[in-house]
Amino acid sequence: MAATEHDPHNLRELAATVVLGYRIARRQEKGKSTKALENRAERIREEAQDREDARAAARRKQKGN
Repeated sequence: MAATEHDPHNLRELAATVVLGYRIARRQEKGKSTKALENRAERIREEAQDREDARAAARRKQKGN
């Protein structure tokens, strides 16, 4: 279930994204690479969006019947 109607992320995904954002900021301060963490955050976003798109399509299909 999405945390808000404007955001596809659930609470676990929001928490994971916040933690990843913190880790990215810390690594940037140290001058280290953040690519792997950024990829993980992007993957979370894509999976959440795909899930919500599928749910929206199912709702549209159900209304059409």
